[in-house]
This record gives sequence, structure tokens and C-alpha cells, in this order.
Amino acid sequence: MQAFCDLWTARGRAVTDTPWQEYPRPALRRDSYLNLNGLWDFAAAAEPPTSFDRTIRVPFPPESLLSGIHEVFPEETPLWYRRSFRLPEGFVRGRVLLHFGAVDQIAEVWVNGTAIGRHTGGYFPFTLDITDCLQDENTLLVRVEDHLSNNVLPYGKQKHERGGIWYTPVSGIWQTVWLESVPEAHIRAVRIDAAPERVRFAVEGASDGLLRIRTPENERIELPFADGRAELCLAEPRLWSPEDPWLYDVTVETADDRVETYFAIRTLDIRTVNGLPRLCLNGKPYFFHGVLDQGYWSDGLLTPASPACFADDIRAMKALGFNTLRKHLKVEPELFYYACDRLGMVVFQDMVNNGDYDIHRDLELPNSGLLRLDDRALHPEPDIRAEFLRAMELTVRTRGQHPCICCWTVFNEGWGQFDSQAQYERLRALDPTRPIDTTSGWFFCGQSDVESVHIYAMPVRVQPGDKPIVLSEFGGYAYKVPGHSFNPYATYSYSLYPTQEAFRRALEDLYRKEVLPARDNGLCAAIYTQLSDVEDEVNGLVTYDRALCKADEARMREIAELLQF
Repeated sequence: MQAFCDLWTARGRAVTDTPWQEYPRPALRRDSYLNLNGLWDFAAAAEPPTSFDRTIRVPFPPESLLSGIHEVFPEETPLWYRRSFRLPEGFVRGRVLLHFGAVDQIAEVWVNGTAIGRHTGGYFPFTLDITDCLQDENTLLVRVEDHLSNNVLPYGKQKHERGGIWYTPVSGIWQTVWLESVPEAHIRAVRIDAAPERVRFAVEGASDGLLRIRTPENERIELPFADGRAELCLAEPRLWSPEDPWLYDVTVETADDRVETYFAIRTLDIRTVNGLPRLCLNGKPYFFHGVLDQGYWSDGLLTPASPACFADDIRAMKALGFNTLRKHLKVEPELFYYACDRLGMVVFQDMVNNGDYDIHRDLELPNSGLLRLDDRALHPEPDIRAEFLRAMELTVRTRGQHPCICCWTVFNEGWGQFDSQAQYERLRALDPTRPIDTTSGWFFCGQSDVESVHIYAMPVRVQPGDKPIVLSEFGGYAYKVPGHSFNPYATYSYSLYPTQEAFRRALEDLYRKEVLPARDNGLCAAIYTQLSDVEDEVNGLVTYDRALCKADEARMREIAELLQF
């Protein structure tokens, strides 16, 4: 890693030894909260270390600058984390729960020498009850292994042999670690099914209680629930959109517990308008004008310096006129989706790929014109299939409550693709409300709600069909900004421009001369590659360190206005 430039973001330079103190679960907020981020003891060793010789800043992965380690360890090297903590007086209300936002990939946890639990999977939260082993002084020990090269667990764009479209691998703790205390009988989840005609609530872990809902007029509605269920009808619901991202705040109270959550009301459907199938938001055709978002930062890799970085990226893209982010092959912390909910940014959410990537099958054949392939026998390994399906279900279950998510992508460019018809049906059963892009790019087979194409290094041309057309990747134009690039030795791009003005002209011509005409021919969404530079890739609209925007805001906003119906 030392051969590359150390690029710091402005927020990264300001990070303290107690980062990411924000409450990490905005869709189920409880007053009880003890954040365990900060400086932990750290060691990389085959056996439990008798002494720890290094310090790591949690929740940044050890490969990152912000962690203080900045080292890529050999695959499957056990990583050990240790820290001590005391519970504040009056903290314990019944049970004490230890939460991990995400650990990549396999975590084992001990508290005061007692084994508490084990978790597998690098993108999802897990919770352990540690009540029965607590003392006045407590020691938390975590062992992590990363089995990246076996392709079984979802891994996204990580690769030990990084370069080109592959990025520095990430391991260890990379999201917030925290404690809360809950009563013996406590609210475990609040599921909200919000539609304009009615809003249904399902409270898990509680039978009877009271819902308090804040309306757009700042009125308070009190709604009792029984058997964990309640239903609300609003005479004039305020609909969520990027232009008006209204959220209804909700407080859920029982005899023993109290949590805060929120919901939004919006509709998604497909309608024929002037003879063409269109993606509709709130009953009207809507052009989803977006960018590909890899979710990497120059100093934190998967973990930005602060949750405020999420809002920074969203505001930067909105300033350019974009209304959609395609979250590419990564599941983010909940605070990312909350920022999109409250600031008004649509998310097209990818499932994270596993399985092998074969450059001949997954890239060369499609580029030669093979866009359809029988995928029923692809990636037949039972463990690979099972882990993908488990991760898909977890993605919907842990992120599906966020109204900003308006489309799911199952497979991308053939990576790990198998039996896509069955996976469409499985995902449709998990979520009947959102459109599904089953095979983004190519290897079309089976059912999909949209026709999804990737176009690079050739003109954007689409033909009307019986489905809405989504240009789910295109562009990739590059301008390498001196002093703001990670790799001085290599550049990955589809079209490289020598000056910023040349880049801007080409980008604007791409939209005016190709995307705009395609919209009138059935195009409903266009996802430009990409939000930021990432390592060798310098095709971002902003630099990897988020220091400079390469595009012209005013001119890009003019294009965005023309794209809307």
C-alpha cells in the first residue's frame, strides 16, 4: 500500500480518537446507548495474544489510513480486538445487548473470558446478549477472520490483488460497536407498511401500547395498538420524493419500553404513458437521474471519516441535479439510508455478489455480443448459492424499511449469477412493492421488471420495448486531477480527458446528445459511472478525497431539468 498516495479527506483530518458517536440505528432509536468506538488494542496473530502491541481506531478497517494500522494482512490472518468498559450507573434496565454494525467476515466474541457468540457475513448487523457475564470492569475480546478468496461469502469489489475495477480488501470491524439496555419485555422491531390509503404497523416484542405520530401540520396523532397491530388512515398524506422528502416521526410506547422510528409514504409502479412503459413515483412518470456509488473513501475505505460524509456526498450529487444513487455491490450502515431518506435521494440497491468472476464469461463474451445465457447451472456450489440467498434476505430485512430504496438489483454483469428466474420470484416474495432489476448489464434470462443495459465506449442507443429501460451503467469518463489521485502509476477509465474543460464538454454532450433522445425512446433511468474516483478508477464526478468536483454544477442542473418528464 505504501507505493500509493495517502489521500486524506477534510473530515478524515479532523477525526478524533472517539469517532462515529452518532446513534447507529435511526429506524429503532432507544434512549439507552453506550458507544464503544474509539481506540482498541489490536494484534494480528494465529493464537490469542498474551499482549497487544498495536492500537486501532474502531470502526475503521485496519487496511485504512483512519484506523492507524494501514496494513493489508495475509488472507485468513486472525485479527484480535480488545477493549475494556464500565457500564454507567443506572444503565442496566434488564438485559444488556452488545451490537456490531458489521464485521468482515467471521467474528467470534468473548466478554470477560466467556464465549458469547459467533457471526458470519461482512455486511450485516448482529446482536449478542451479554447480561449474564457482566462485571464492574469488563473486557471485550473479538477475533475476526476474512476468507475472501474462497468466494463463498459476499465480497463486492474487494480483491487481494487490487487494481483496475478491484479495490483494496477490507477486513475486521468496520461499523459501530455499541451497547444498550432493554427491559425483559422489549420492542424488538417496528414494521411499517405505508401506502397512501392506509399505514399498517406491526410491533414485534410487544402486544399492547400507544403510537404517537407527527403529521406535516405538526399535529400529534395517538393511536393505540393491540396484539402488536394498528392501522392508520390519513386524509391527505404527504408523499415522499427527492423534491419533498417528508418523514413521519413515530414514537412507540409500552408499559416497559419506548422507541422512536419513522416512515414515509410513496408509491412505485410501472405505467404506460404515451405508448411507452414508464417507472412512476407517486403515480407520475419520473426520470431516475443517478450515479453509481461504490461507497469507498480514500482514508477510510468502506468506512467514511464520519456519517456526515454520507450527507456530503448526497448534497454534492443533488447540487449537480442528480436524484438517485445506485449503491453498487455494497450494503451501507443504516445512517447512509437515513441520510438519503431525510435529504431526498433515491437509492437503487444492489445485492452484494459472491461466487467467482470469470473475465472470459462475465466480460469478454458479453462484449462480443452474447447478452443472453441460460444461468440455471451457473455457480452450482450449494454453499455459494445458500450464502447469496441468505444475504439477499438480510438486505431486504435490514434495509427494506427505508423509503429511499426504490429498486433492487439482484445480479450485476453475471458475477455470481445463478437461476435468476427463481431469484426474481424469491425477491418478489420478500418485497412485493419495489421494481426489480434481475440482471443488470447482461445475461438476461427469466423475469425482470426492467430492461437493464450497460453501455460504455459506444453511443447510448435504446429501442422501445415492453418494459421500462434502465441504463444501469454508462459513461465512465475520466479526468485525473493532479495531487488528488491514489495511484500515480496506473489509470483505469473508459475515456480519459486531458483537461477539466474537455471532460465537462464531453460529459454534457453525452447527456444532451445521447441520454436526452434515449429518454424519449423509452429510457426511464440512467446511472452514470460514477460518484467519486476510487483507487485506480478516476472516472468520478468528484475526486477520491472528495476535495474537488470535476463537473460544472449549473450546467449539470440544466441537464437534470431537461431530463424530467
